[in-house]
Amino acid sequence: MACGAAERGPEPPAFQRHLEASRQSLAHGYGLRSMSELRDQEFGRLAGTVYLDHAGATLFPQSQLTNFTKDLMENVYGNPHSQNITSKLTHDTVEQVRYRILTHFHTTPEDYIVIFTAGSTAALRLVAEVFPWVSRSPENSGSHFCYLTDNHTSVVGMRKMAAAMSVTSIPVKPEDMWSAEGKDAGACDPDCQLPHLFCYPAQSNFSGTRYPLSWVEEVKSGRRSPVNAPGKWFVLLDAASYVSTSPLDLSAHQADFIPISFYKIFGLPTGLGALLVNKHVAPLLRKGYFGGGTAAAYLAGEDFYVPRSSVAERFEDGTISFLDVIALKHGFDALERLTGSMVNIQQHTFALVQYTHSALSSLRYPNGAPVVHIYSDSEFSSPDVQGPIINFNVLDDGGKIIGYSQVDKMASLYNIHLRTGCFCNLGACQRHLGLSEEMVKKHFQAGHVCGDDVDIIDGRPTGSVRISFGYMSTLEDAQAFLRFISTIYLRSPSGQPVPQASISDAGALTSKSDCHSPQEGSCTDPSVCNGSYPDTNIMDLHPFLSKASSIQQTPQDKAAGILNGDLGSHIVTNIYLYPIKSCAAFEVTKWPVGSQGLLYDRSWMVVNHNGICMSQKQEPRLCLIQPFIDLQQRIMVIKAEGMEPIQVPLEEDGEQTQICQSRVCADRVNTYDCGENVSRWLSRFFGRLCHLIKQSPHFQRNARKTPKKGQPPGTAVALSLVNEAQYLLVNTSSILELQRQLNASDKHGKEKSFSRKDLISRFRANIITEGARAFEEEKWDEISIGSLHFQVLGPCHRCQMICINQQTGQRNQDVFQTLSESRGRKVNFGVYLMHSPLDLSSPCFLSVGSEVLPVLKDCGVS
Repeated sequence: MACGAAERGPEPPAFQRHLEASRQSLAHGYGLRSMSELRDQEFGRLAGTVYLDHAGATLFPQSQLTNFTKDLMENVYGNPHSQNITSKLTHDTVEQVRYRILTHFHTTPEDYIVIFTAGSTAALRLVAEVFPWVSRSPENSGSHFCYLTDNHTSVVGMRKMAAAMSVTSIPVKPEDMWSAEGKDAGACDPDCQLPHLFCYPAQSNFSGTRYPLSWVEEVKSGRRSPVNAPGKWFVLLDAASYVSTSPLDLSAHQADFIPISFYKIFGLPTGLGALLVNKHVAPLLRKGYFGGGTAAAYLAGEDFYVPRSSVAERFEDGTISFLDVIALKHGFDALERLTGSMVNIQQHTFALVQYTHSALSSLRYPNGAPVVHIYSDSEFSSPDVQGPIINFNVLDDGGKIIGYSQVDKMASLYNIHLRTGCFCNLGACQRHLGLSEEMVKKHFQAGHVCGDDVDIIDGRPTGSVRISFGYMSTLEDAQAFLRFISTIYLRSPSGQPVPQASISDAGALTSKSDCHSPQEGSCTDPSVCNGSYPDTNIMDLHPFLSKASSIQQTPQDKAAGILNGDLGSHIVTNIYLYPIKSCAAFEVTKWPVGSQGLLYDRSWMVVNHNGICMSQKQEPRLCLIQPFIDLQQRIMVIKAEGMEPIQVPLEEDGEQTQICQSRVCADRVNTYDCGENVSRWLSRFFGRLCHLIKQSPHFQRNARKTPKKGQPPGTAVALSLVNEAQYLLVNTSSILELQRQLNASDKHGKEKSFSRKDLISRFRANIITEGARAFEEEKWDEISIGSLHFQVLGPCHRCQMICINQQTGQRNQDVFQTLSESRGRKVNFGVYLMHSPLDLSSPCFLSVGSEVLPVLKDCGVS
């Protein structure tokens, strides 16, 4: 069960009613074994995780991977275009898999052809390239490309290729298609053979709505016309989402083109799909490009080319991904062995989604307002009309939408994996969320792009939240998700959960908010998550470096000022740098400032075996790694409990270091490896292969976030391995206000409240100030600290890392939850700074005790 899920106990009565309606179909799994046995034996890696993004990608079972690997180890598969024995084995196996695919969809090689592609998107592009379009001309209106607006982006994108052929593209709304039966039947002219193409999804990947498969024959026969256009209609049925959990019978619904992606069905392999082509259509397809393996004969010196007679070979340019095709055989084997049939999967996943929809839609706030708004075109009455997808937005008790990115961040704290955004289906997103074309364009102009976390603009949502079930999903997954929603959002204004009776009356679930143990992945008592900030070694650099090796303590408990009274002097109280990204803070009283910010701040980072940056979001124990910098000896000492300290030089010999590349927040950075010794040290601590890398001194990473004024045109702002800006500043009064809210909400049953030190450490700021009112820093335009001048770039948008206790590495969701509630659901805390151009010809320092002089936006000195 995911972190934060409720302890087992009696469920509220109304929840029991939802459960009883679905219990019989959910309890017995697939007959041969219980769902718990299936999960334990085949999906043990899901322990402690609630995975609800099966519409994005489902998961492969352990036995599928084991058997596939065994197959590869015991057999030699050569290139199928060769003629040797190993190649013959590959060719025959691939052909057997083609037959297996057709059997799975209840058809035969006499009716359909399987063309392997790189995925369903590649299959759609292939259709757009080879369809026998007729261009518009003075003599005729040409072909029409019509597509349902509730289609994946990859279908809509076909219109660009149609436009290149002077073909008219027409989007068709679902409601218009529903009412189209018989309306334009008179337009069918049996003598007109203009080819038109209509595309629609068997299942909406946005809402799970299932459109009638009978439309295939109705459109082809002319009984249902997308538009009034004489000619011959062909139908592309986008089945990628549908076939992941349901059977598709092509003997009954003979679409002309069916694109599919196999990872949606099996989880493995990725990057392999297929286009199923009706044999009656194949002779009409026109191919331009030809690649390796597609030619029966051709000449390099003149335009002579004869395609292969096999349609599949003619359209599969180059060598297909034959090992991935062989993996499909093991996917089919595993699916049949574990579930029995796609009919069983359909029944199981629909029972889950029907139960979850019933419970979720019944959730109410104490004032009667719904907790969620569900976007659907069905009542979840049967799998004929609804797939295992629920799309929704969470509402507050006043009916306002809570942004999807905030829901996503909270879900991640409970180890619940879901999907947010528009899901590459903008047409459905617009229709359900009420977004006009003008709004979408305005959102783009405001900086929102597909896939980002800009969830609310001008009070309107830009997307939503989606959960989806797969064949290995369980009742416990659904219950954990429902407990998460009720625990997080059914809370009183004071932050306390709504009383049990109120939740029961609404048909919701209840839970205790537990914290996550990063070592075990299990839930523990929240009280253990509220430890205080560890004592920090502080390096005093005054005067300059002469005392760099001396250690003294900054007065941590100095009075921080009163929120609504005498604030006292506005000064810097603490300075922190984080030499190793995502590791523990190193506190100083005075420190040099360089071109990238505080000297050596985030100059190093820990990467995994693939060279990917590790953060506390994936590995909370990073906070237990304590770096100390000794400028006199020019070394960094790294410590951790149970480990001998290890030293790393601050600078390496540039001529002997090998440059490697990594990424930080989508930026490519040049780095170098700090050596095998520290790699072994880190690998031993984390129990897996890790490396320590440092940003190359010869590489400059430029900031994307720059001030609107104060910088000469064309001036680049240099960054270390930070996420967004050179500095992060936090105001102590803001900390105290958050502390007040947290401790007020924690007064019932909590043994330990949040300390100021603990909260300061969670926000991982460089500069801590006192003397300003709570959140006043968000109104600053620029500030001066001593002789240094800084531009304020804007607020820091917080992620779930603030829920990690920096002393223990354990999680507690309360900080993020309280901050989200108190700040209007936008989890902003602290402000980013960038220093104005520095004169580095003489040393510059940032010091504790320095006076802070802010300038308000469009005003004057604060």
